[in-house]
Amino acid sequence: MVALVKIGILGATGPAGRSLAARLASVEYTTVIGSRSKYRGMEIRDQIVEAWPDITLDLEAGDNENAAAADVVVVATPWDAAAVTVRSVAPLLAGKVVICMCNALAKVGHEFQPLVPPRGSVAASVQAAVPKARVSAALHHVPARDLGQLDEPVHSDVLICSDHPSATEQTTDIVSRIPGVRSLDAGELSNAAPIEAFAAVLLQLNVRYRSRVAVRFTGLGDEAT
Repeated sequence: MVALVKIGILGATGPAGRSLAARLASVEYTTVIGSRSKYRGMEIRDQIVEAWPDITLDLEAGDNENAAAADVVVVATPWDAAAVTVRSVAPLLAGKVVICMCNALAKVGHEFQPLVPPRGSVAASVQAAVPKARVSAALHHVPARDLGQLDEPVHSDVLICSDHPSATEQTTDIVSRIPGVRSLDAGELSNAAPIEAFAAVLLQLNVRYRSRVAVRFTGLGDEAT
C-alpha cells in the first residue's frame, strides 16, 4: 500500500478548514489542524474527534508552522490573511504543493459580492507570496457543512487550476479520495479569479433558497476524473 501524504491546513479553525480537516482525516490522510494558536488547534481537533467517535481520524493539531511542515499544505484562512500567513511560513513551503481554497467575498446588505484581491485572485496572491511553492486553487464551491458531514458523500465537482501540472495532479489525487467528489482540471491559475468570484453566486443561492448549493457539470463524459 502506498503511504498517503500528510496534509497541513493553515487556518483550520474556521468552518471550511475544520470541515476539510475532518473529511481528509476520514479518508485516511494524517491531517494537521493549524492555527495562530496551537491551543485553539487542539481545541478544534478534540471537538471533531468527539463529534465522530465511531470514525478513526488521524488528526494532529498545532500552530501554523506545524501545519506548514506537512507534505502538502492547504490555505483555509480568511482571504485577506492568506498571503500574509503563507509568507510567515514561506521557508517551510518551498517546493511543496500549496492548495488555496479561499474566496474573496463581502456581504453588502443582503447580497454577497466578490472582491478583486491583489493579482486578481487569492490563489495568485498566495503564489506571489511563496514563489518557490507550487500553488493550486481548489475546493472553493464545496459547502463546509457537506464536507464536515462525514457519514455522507459530498455531491460536488471541484475545479482545480494551477500553473504547475504536478500541483494539479497531486491536488486531484487528494480531492478525488473524498466520496462523491469529481475533480476537474480547470486550466492555469489565472482561472482562479472567476472560480473564486462565482462563490458569491452560490452563497446568494443558499440564502435565497435556504439550501446548500454545490456545483455539478454535465456533458464531460468519461474523460473527467
